Amino acid sequence: MNEITLETERLLLRWLREDDFKQYAKMCRDPEVMRFLGGQTLTDIEVWRQMAYFMGHWYFRGYGIWAVEEKSTGNLIGRIGFLNPIGWPAFELGWTLSRESWHKGYATEGARRALAAVLARSRLYPRLRHDPRQPCDDAGCRHLALLARLGAGEGVRGDAQHRRSDLAVLGDPRHPAADRDLAAPL
Repeated sequence: MNEITLETERLLLRWLREDDFKQYAKMCRDPEVMRFLGGQTLTDIEVWRQMAYFMGHWYFRGYGIWAVEEKSTGNLIGRIGFLNPIGWPAFELGWTLSRESWHKGYATEGARRALAAVLARSRLYPRLRHDPRQPCDDAGCRHLALLARLGAGEGVRGDAQHRRSDLAVLGDPRHPAADRDLAAPL
């Protein structure tokens, strides 16, 4: 299995490594970060299992979640990538960043690069979604804004409190944003 890395001006998207554990665990123990991922912080064994799960996804599917490294510091600041395990509703893009990395445009930058790579290399069309369990406070509304920047604005809708949402498929030729230029060529 050959590692697939992607770069942007400020980020390196690469596979998780064992020495990422400490920084990744810190992010997974932050209640503010984890409230968007089920609301529970993770124990050490849960962090380890999640990291192994993400690497196993690469092995079985040939795509998965990248570790997001800030080039200027070399620090692990989060994860961005694709999931579609057995029983999952569809091929989907997701991201999680450490709280210190919020409001810097990293999620948009990394997600655009990941989308460009998958659309250039495959016929897979990722879904972008707003989890209806996610509160529509400032952070929840920023999540919806990022989905719109990635081209899902036509498909992402919710009620006044964003209690439900529709799914948007990006990259599908039937989607209105399918021909949008997401990033520089690979």
